[in-house]
Amino acid sequence: MSNNKQIDQIKKEVLISLVEKIPFCKTLGIKLDCLGNEITAHLPFKKDFIGNPAIPALHGGIIGSFLEITAIIQLSWAIFLERKDDQINTKKSSFEVQDIILQEIPKTIDITIDYLNSGRPMESFARAKINKIGRRYASVSVISWQDEPSKPFAMASGHFLVKNFNQKK
Repeated sequence: MSNNKQIDQIKKEVLISLVEKIPFCKTLGIKLDCLGNEITAHLPFKKDFIGNPAIPALHGGIIGSFLEITAIIQLSWAIFLERKDDQINTKKSSFEVQDIILQEIPKTIDITIDYLNSGRPMESFARAKINKIGRRYASVSVISWQDEPSKPFAMASGHFLVKNFNQKK
């Protein structure tokens, strides 16, 4: 296996591990797709996610959690990619790399959620954009949609504590 393929495999394992190490991701059934440095999160529909059965509409807590988790995963991924040259080489096992990354999952300082429309009873998607990463603080925006990314039904803006981002380990 070539060095690039080994690194790509480690990246996939790290993403899978990130989702598996966040217990609420398992509860919600969140899955990830990655294209380059951009992650798209998928929230499958479950009947348990309905908050208002009269409409029916997704519960706001499910939507908010999905947005926050998407932001945290994208931020963790960006930190991982920034440090990967120091942390990934074919001599380190993927488990060693995962442990390094998972120890540094960003902590939420605050998050503001804008509910633009009701979330319908169907699969939802979200994508986060990192606005700024400082030495200890990061700002992230997230949109969530169901049919088209240009028609979001919820948005979030969050601030996160990151562990000495600019200091290489």
